[in-house]
Amino acid sequence: MQKTNSTISVKPTVQVIERLFMLMDVLASRKEAISLKEISEKTGLHPSTTHRLLNDLALGRFVDRPQPGTYRLGMRLLELGNLVKNRLNVRDAALVPMRELHKLTQQPVNLSIRQGDEIVYIERAYSERSGMQVVRAIGGRAPLHLTSVGKLFLAADDPQRVRAYATRTGLSGQTKNSLTQLHVLERELSKVRQYGAAHDNEELELGVRCMAAGIYDDQGTLVAGLSISAPAGRLEDEWLPKLQTSAHEISQTLGYKPSNTQA
Repeated sequence: MQKTNSTISVKPTVQVIERLFMLMDVLASRKEAISLKEISEKTGLHPSTTHRLLNDLALGRFVDRPQPGTYRLGMRLLELGNLVKNRLNVRDAALVPMRELHKLTQQPVNLSIRQGDEIVYIERAYSERSGMQVVRAIGGRAPLHLTSVGKLFLAADDPQRVRAYATRTGLSGQTKNSLTQLHVLERELSKVRQYGAAHDNEELELGVRCMAAGIYDDQGTLVAGLSISAPAGRLEDEWLPKLQTSAHEISQTLGYKPSNTQA
């Protein structure tokens, strides 16, 4: 289920806290400093009340005054935000969405990251009922071009990096479906960029197909991939929107916003 955004939907029980939230939201809506008059107008608070609250926030460094009568968000928020960010871990953020996605599909759900020219499986949600043996355990590795998550990372690279990867690895294959020619891989990566998802059509293991969606951090950087693996005849296209929703939910937990998407 998609998480809602961070907008406060329930009013605080203490009025002054509600007013502080209003002030912070107004300051957050603009990159530049805002005048006391404009802040007062946008919040509906009396100028004297606005001035008093902003001065209190400035004492705690939650608000800065770059010039007399103007205000902007302060460095203390950055310090606190970094503390929260440092506590965030993609694996921790992914555990619950992965389990929920597994319940929906009854197939293994994998979380992978990139290390060099390979992906590394760092978490998995699965059960024996999936009817598929899990060949690669947590900590297992696989070449980027043979996996759905790996293709996400290659698609995020520029063409020169992709060609360098092909030169280093030789695009060696493991099945008759493996993409072992650069022009074929480049065509596949173009589809990944177009649709925002990637597939593995028995390219790593015969009898196993996968689909993957990217997980992004607060800078819009691809940091991991979420994938569903299934016996070749059981992977269903209707799972893709559910997979993308789960990946987006994890990304939001890491601070991602759609406006951060990199072209």
